[in-house]
Amino acid sequence: MKRAGHIALMPFPYTDLTHSKKRPVLLLRRLDHARDDWLVCMISSRLHQTEAGLDWVLRSEAEEFAASGLKVSSVFRLSRVAVLDGALLLGQMGSVTEARLYDLRSRLSRWIRGE
Repeated sequence: MKRAGHIALMPFPYTDLTHSKKRPVLLLRRLDHARDDWLVCMISSRLHQTEAGLDWVLRSEAEEFAASGLKVSSVFRLSRVAVLDGALLLGQMGSVTEARLYDLRSRLSRWIRGE
């Protein structure tokens, strides 16, 4: 069963919508109860692409890393979000804690407000 805070493998679209790439995403929130649509952010191993103050880096040495299901240190790119149908889920990998999910949602909210 999908829930916010899960890390899953899904096809994430390129911004020009010409292609997508299978990659880990964080399920941030289900959009409504009538559909299985999810707001997700992409997760990448390209740490140099981190947007300071917005994105979050999970390093392999961190206590939280084991529960993530990720293989290497990764950046949760809140600067790259999409709405995807839950039927596109290719597999679940792991999860983040409720506290981390709250932190990531708060970061995104502050960024949207321009703070």
